[in-house]
Amino acid sequence: MKLTFGLSAPPPGAGRAAQGPRAAGKWSPASGAGTGLSNGAGGTSAQPNNPLSRKLHKTLETCLDNDKEILEALKALSTFFVENSLQTRRNLRGDIERRSSAINEFVSNFKEVKEELESINEDVQATSSCQDMTSRLQAAKEQTQDVIVKPTKLQTESQRLEIRAQVADGFLSKFQLTSDEMSLLRGTREGPITEDFFKALGRVKQIHNDVKVLLRTNQQTAGLEIMEQMASLQETAYERLYRWAQSEYRTLTQESRTPRNLLKAIQGVEENIQEVVGHITVGVCRPLKVRIEQVILAELGAVLLYKISNLLKFYHHTISGIVGNSATTLLTTIEEMHLLSKKIFNSLSLHVSKLMEKIELPPPDIGPSSALNQTLMLLCEVLASHDSSVIPLDVRQADFVQVLSCVLDPLLQMCTVSASNLGTANMATFMVNSLYMMKTTLALFEFTNRCLEMLQFQTEAHLDTLINEQASYVLTRVGFSYSYNAVQQHKPEQACLANLPNLDSVALQAAMVQFDRYLSAPDNPLMPQLNFLPSATVKEQIVKQSTDLVCRAYGEVYAAVMSPANEYKDPESILHRSPQQVQALLS
Repeated sequence: MKLTFGLSAPPPGAGRAAQGPRAAGKWSPASGAGTGLSNGAGGTSAQPNNPLSRKLHKTLETCLDNDKEILEALKALSTFFVENSLQTRRNLRGDIERRSSAINEFVSNFKEVKEELESINEDVQATSSCQDMTSRLQAAKEQTQDVIVKPTKLQTESQRLEIRAQVADGFLSKFQLTSDEMSLLRGTREGPITEDFFKALGRVKQIHNDVKVLLRTNQQTAGLEIMEQMASLQETAYERLYRWAQSEYRTLTQESRTPRNLLKAIQGVEENIQEVVGHITVGVCRPLKVRIEQVILAELGAVLLYKISNLLKFYHHTISGIVGNSATTLLTTIEEMHLLSKKIFNSLSLHVSKLMEKIELPPPDIGPSSALNQTLMLLCEVLASHDSSVIPLDVRQADFVQVLSCVLDPLLQMCTVSASNLGTANMATFMVNSLYMMKTTLALFEFTNRCLEMLQFQTEAHLDTLINEQASYVLTRVGFSYSYNAVQQHKPEQACLANLPNLDSVALQAAMVQFDRYLSAPDNPLMPQLNFLPSATVKEQIVKQSTDLVCRAYGEVYAAVMSPANEYKDPESILHRSPQQVQALLS
C-alpha cells in the first residue's frame, strides 16, 4: 500500500529547543504514532538520540518520487498486503520471504528457459547458415547441370554407336568375304588351287543365296550391290579355276606321251568302252525307274516335283555328253521319268483352280488376299529351287516361262474377279497392292523381265485410275467439281454460263473461298484408300499427278469465267487467282 507523510523535515543542525511544539507546522496522527509522544495540546518533541526519531527523520527526508525501486516495491506490496492489521503486519516479513523464494525459484527456472531459448536461437542461426549453404548448392547444381547431362548424352550416343558398330560388323561378317578369302579367289594365274580356294568359293555361293533376304526388305540397293560383287568374284574364281585346269591338263598330256604302240593299245580299249557302258547301264534302268515312279506318285508337292524334274534333266544332259549313244536305254528311262515329273505343272494348275473355285473377298485394308500370299509363297519356293538347278541355261529359261504362265495368269484373273464388286478407288487400290506383291516376289529371280514389264503396265493403268479419283475427290471437297463438269459439258449454242444454275458469281465466289483453303493446306484432302498403299513413292506420285489435274481443271474454269461470251461481270473479283498462281502454290 502507499504511505504518505505530512511532516516536513527540519533544517539540518536545528537543536531540540529550536523545534518546540509544532503548533505552526503540520502534524498527522502517523507522525505522532511513529514517535509515541503525546502531550495534549502541545506535545514535547522527541529526543534527538531516539533511534525511532532518527529513522523517521530519515524516512521523511527520502524523496520517494525519484526512487523507482521503492515505488516498485511499494506497488508490489500493495498487491498482497490488502489488510492493515496486527496479524498481517506480523506475518508480513514471512510473506515477503516466501514470495521472494518463489520469485527466486521462478527466476531460476526462467534462467533454464532463457538458456534453452538461446540454444534454440543458436540452432536457428545455424539453420540460416544451412539454408544459405542449400541455396549455394542449388545454384551450383543448376550451373553444373549441363556438365552432368552432357556426359550422359555422350554415353548414350556412345552406346548407340557401339551397337551400330556391332551390327555393321555382323553385317560384314555375314555378307562380305575376308581379305584372305578374296586373295584366294583372285590369286595369281600361276598359283596353286588348294582346298581353301573351294571353301572360299562355297562362301561366295552362300553369300549370294543369303543376300536374297535383303532384296525382300527395304535394303534392296545394298542387296543388289552385294549380289553383283559376289557374281563378279564368282566369275573371277571360275576363270582362275579354268586356267588352272588347262595348265594341269597340259602338264598331264606332256607326261603321258608314250610310244606309238602303247597309244594304239589304248585306242583299242576305247573302242570297247561304249559297248561295256551300254551293258552296265541296262541293269540300272529298271530299279531307277521303279524308285522314281514311287517318289513322283507319292504326291510330295510341286516344289519337290520341280527339283526331281531338274535333276533328271541334268543327268540326261550329263550322261549323254559323256557316253553318247552307248547308254540309250538309260537315257530313254530318264526321259520317261522326266515326262512323268511334269506333274508339277498339273499340281500348280490344280492349286490355282481351287483358288478360282472359291474366290476370297479383299480384306478390310484392301491389301493382297491370303490366297494370293500363299500362292506366291509356293511360286517362290519353286523358283528358288530353279536357282540351284545345274541344267543348261536355255532349258531352265523355258521351264521358268512355263511355270510363270501356269501360275501368274490365273492369279491376275483371281484378283480381278475378287475386286469386281468394289468401288472404283477401292478396286484400283486392291489391284495396285496385289500387283506390287507379285512384282516384289518375281524381282528376286532371273528370267522375269517380261513378266515384270507386264505387271508394271497393269500397275500404271490402275495408278491412272487412282490419280483421276484423287483429283475428283479434291475438286468435290473444294466445291469445284460441279463447276468443272458444267464447263466441260457446256456447248457454245447453249445459254451463257453466268445464267446457269449454281454457276452464278455468288456460287463461284463461295467455291473460290473453299479452294483458297485447299491452297493453304493442299496435303489435307486425301482419299482414305491412299493410306493403304504399300509404297510411299507410289503415294507421292498419285498426289503429285492428281494435283496437276486439279490445276488443269481450275485453268479450264478460269478461262470460261474470263471469257466475255459467258457474261460474267467483273470476273477478276470472282476468281482472283490466275492458273499460274495456283500452279505455283501447289508445286
